[in-house]
Amino acid sequence: IGKEKFHKSQHWGYCNNVSMLVGEDKPGIGGEPLPGQKLKPKYSVFPEGMGSDAPAWVAFDKQVLSFDAYFEEEVPDKNQELYRIRHCKIYFYLEDDTIQVIEPQVKNSGINQGTIVRRHRIPLPPPHEDQFYTIDHFNINIEVILYARRYKIIDCDQFTKNFLRKMGVRLNPPAGRPDDPYTKERQKILDSMNPLRPYERIDTLKQFLEHDGHVLRFFCVWNDPESMFHDPRELVLHYYLSDDTIDIKEIIPVNSGRDAIPLFLRRDKLPKYAPTGLYQPGTITSRTVLNVFGKLVGNRGRYILDNRKTGAVHQEFYRDSDLKIGAVINVWGRKIILCDCDEFTKEYYRTKYGIEDFTPVPYKAPPPPKTEKTFPPYTGFGSEEDSLCSCMGLLPKPPQKDFKKFMEKDRSGMESNTLRFVAKLVTDSPIDKDRKFIISYFLSDDTISVFEHTQRNTGILGGKFLERGRVKKPGQELFKSEPSEYFKAQNLFVGARVCFHGHNFLLVDADEYTFNYMEKHANEFSVADIGVILKKLKDIAEPRSREIRQEFAASDPEHSKVIEYDPFRNLILSITDGAFSEHEIMTLGRYYSVRDEYETDLQLLLAVAQEQLKKNRFENFEQLSAVLLYNDREKCGVLPHEMCRTICKSFKLPVADDDLQALLTMFEDDHKQVEYKKFVDGLNWRENQIPAFQMIKVPLKNEDDWSRQPPSFPVKGVKYLPLLDDLFGKEE
Repeated sequence: IGKEKFHKSQHWGYCNNVSMLVGEDKPGIGGEPLPGQKLKPKYSVFPEGMGSDAPAWVAFDKQVLSFDAYFEEEVPDKNQELYRIRHCKIYFYLEDDTIQVIEPQVKNSGINQGTIVRRHRIPLPPPHEDQFYTIDHFNINIEVILYARRYKIIDCDQFTKNFLRKMGVRLNPPAGRPDDPYTKERQKILDSMNPLRPYERIDTLKQFLEHDGHVLRFFCVWNDPESMFHDPRELVLHYYLSDDTIDIKEIIPVNSGRDAIPLFLRRDKLPKYAPTGLYQPGTITSRTVLNVFGKLVGNRGRYILDNRKTGAVHQEFYRDSDLKIGAVINVWGRKIILCDCDEFTKEYYRTKYGIEDFTPVPYKAPPPPKTEKTFPPYTGFGSEEDSLCSCMGLLPKPPQKDFKKFMEKDRSGMESNTLRFVAKLVTDSPIDKDRKFIISYFLSDDTISVFEHTQRNTGILGGKFLERGRVKKPGQELFKSEPSEYFKAQNLFVGARVCFHGHNFLLVDADEYTFNYMEKHANEFSVADIGVILKKLKDIAEPRSREIRQEFAASDPEHSKVIEYDPFRNLILSITDGAFSEHEIMTLGRYYSVRDEYETDLQLLLAVAQEQLKKNRFENFEQLSAVLLYNDREKCGVLPHEMCRTICKSFKLPVADDDLQALLTMFEDDHKQVEYKKFVDGLNWRENQIPAFQMIKVPLKNEDDWSRQPPSFPVKGVKYLPLLDDLFGKEE
């Protein structure tokens, strides 16, 4: 019969998409009530159809109703109390209708408190144990029975009240909170008691919490009278604001002969001693006691705390108000002067005490002059740098090379980082006057090498004249302590006179790479800095501006606004009266020059390029053509000049940049667009190989006459009007 009744009252259904047993409140098919079934009305102020269709575990996630409640617990076998009132919290979780009961912890209660009922669904009391508590069973000022224990709900929080009102529940007025009679009686007894031994509490927690980690630091000095040399002892005093304690550390100089101790004074409160001297141990205590009976009762005393502290000795300790710059403090009989403090200490006293004067007390003697380290003179064995390293330490080490400079200025691709100059000997010997030399300066390690140009029937064997290495400047003592000075790149320019190991050279020309490099790095080479040169020329020529304009106009009888380089050079020499070097005049001429537009033979350029590609085994012409075609979005067969150059660079085409630029220019159409298909076909040495060509020998500049005039400069003409405008401004 019991099983049959159970099956009749239970139904299988789905709650939140979970198959579970439901009570007899579940309606039949289509929501119609079953025969004899009474459905509970759903109280709500919202009409049907409003709200979210999300499941309960999503809609009510982390939403909990909180009720204040209490229950009475019987206390058997105890005369002091018959029952006990225990207050608790009832939490109803909306997402799954689970209930949890927690009792707050009460100090010194002696009862196991905390979770009384763990979180789960709680069934109703009999005879409805087949059903579970829902939100409809809760209200204020009602009783609920959870596992035969009766809980009285007296109040709830504001969120719970608002939620129940929205659900259509009419809230009852809150009930009173009853007190536990035994606890109330105990509190009454405790309040009426007057302790015989009152505990004097010294609370330092507030000071610790406010000033933990805050330390005042003073720099002090102690003139030790018992020291052999009466030298001052430097100290550092730390005052800890958290507990008013002080410690002192000594700054021990290097090689002072004193033992290194961790602390000069360990951390503790520092007392101010009276003239009478030290107090005996036990004289100063935190509390005083009184012997009530003395020795009347069996030689045993009865002691109580003395609230008035009769006969107590009060000892004063140093506080932060006693410490200031210039003050003298007594540290266990030692007179210590406070001379200075750090920035935090200054800010602390400025804020708390309004002190603004923090002038330090001078206590340090001026440091002795630092002796300059001298090195013995060079002995002549090995290099100067290697000999100097043997004086730096007991274990000699080889001299360090500037590896960064070597990596930056080493030869890379078409960048040689080598400055080459044409030079001749400065001599009266008719044999040596016609000798020609190539001076190479290597920027990676500041070394110089000299090669002599071979000439027939001179009786002089050409070739290597000076081995590559650093060259010292002349006029320096050989055996000296200071390092020698060597020739730098700034000492070499066209027109300079240099002396290499007794041979005087005059630099008469340089290659194009040298001119370009010096002009690109004009901040390092003043003779190639057009700004410096123009300023220097303006300072010299500005007083004679009208006369100089007339001279330039006289040199241009045809009024072409361009003059030859040689007349331009002579004019600059006459204006500056020899103050300008040949390199500075060349820089001016190059800056304002009219370059020759050479029509280079296309077949010659293609032959040179194919030879380079063939030597480097470059055959990726199909890939190069495919990339160029891919970048041609409009498929018109042409691309911009810079785009073609960038693509060729990405393929690491082994062709000099100048040759590549010239080739691309020759394959341009009328709109300055490169016909890339013809360009690639011209470079393809496999399919379109150009016959071998004869290398054209270019003679040296002014090869026939090196002794009289400087070599001819490859500038067709100089535009003098922009130069005059930059010097004197535009003429009205």
